[in-house]
This record gives sequence, C-alpha cells and structure tokens, in this order.
Amino acid sequence: MTIYQSLVASCVVLAGLLASGEWKTLPSEMRNYKLGQVWYVVTLASASISWQVYTVGLVGLIFESSSVFSNSVTAVGLPIVPVMAVIVFHDKMDAMKIFSIILAIWGFLSLVYQHYLDENKLVTCHTNHVEDDTQI
Repeated sequence: MTIYQSLVASCVVLAGLLASGEWKTLPSEMRNYKLGQVWYVVTLASASISWQVYTVGLVGLIFESSSVFSNSVTAVGLPIVPVMAVIVFHDKMDAMKIFSIILAIWGFLSLVYQHYLDENKLVTCHTNHVEDDTQI
C-alpha cells in the first residue's frame, strides 16, 4: 500500500508541475542554486533516496513489530525535521515551525499516554478476573 501511495503522490506532483508550467523554470533554478548545479542534483537525489529508505524502514517496522510502534517512531521524528533544517540549512525558526514542533510532541505524548492508559486497563481487567476466580 505504501508503494502505491508514493506512486500516486509522485504522479500528482508531476502532473501539477507540468500543468502549472513550473517545469520551465527548473533550469534557471538549477543555475541559481548557491552550491552549483551538481549539488542541486545531489540534494534532490539524496532527498528522494532518504525518503525511500525511510518508507521501507517504516514498512519494516510494521512487519517486525506493529503499526502503532511505526506511528510512534514517525511522531518522534516529526520535530527533528524542522530543528535539523535550522541547524543544517540555517533556516529561520519562525512561529509556524515552533507550532508544528509543539503539535508533533503533543501528538507523541498523547499516543504514549493513551498506550499507558490502555495497558493499565488491561492489567486491571486481568487482575480483577484472576481475583474473581480465586474466590469461587
């Protein structure tokens, strides 16, 4: 399923690029890239390869453990991206990035707390069932 989602997303982005006429500005964008044309291609290629490795890794997590654990790893990774953009690319830390980091951390903590509540409920239910059997 993940491969098909990525394929459809790539096709939609490519169709949007072609329909809007933005593809005509790609050569000038390459020429105006600060680090040069070669690094422009290297940046795009490394971004696409890293996303593929990320996707395959998440699918591997689903197969080896569970989709909940895969989602929690994704939620932990969300705040890392804007922070790394600030550190590596010297990007500005604006209110939108701070807000997205706070929401990502809040989502992860909510997931952990819900898992904690579900585990406590399961332990309590199991303990009460065992105590009822011993009283009979």
